[in-house]
Amino acid sequence: MDGTTKAELEYLDGEFSVVKPGAWVLCEVTGQRIPLDELRYWSVERQEAYASAEAVHKRMQQLGLAKGAAQ
Repeated sequence: MDGTTKAELEYLDGEFSVVKPGAWVLCEVTGQRIPLDELRYWSVERQEAYASAEAVHKRMQQLGLAKGAAQ
């Protein structure tokens, strides 16, 4: 894999399944590329990937599911 191909994943509890092979996915919040070997945060319910715990928190704020106003 040359690192230029976006993967498509199915996010499961504690793991993910590759639907379309690739090297990375996009963070739903920041838009940054997340290499699959660095992917640690995702939502099974929303089928979204996140680059960091901070990105998860920001998304929860956007959805009205966390304390604090979205910025």
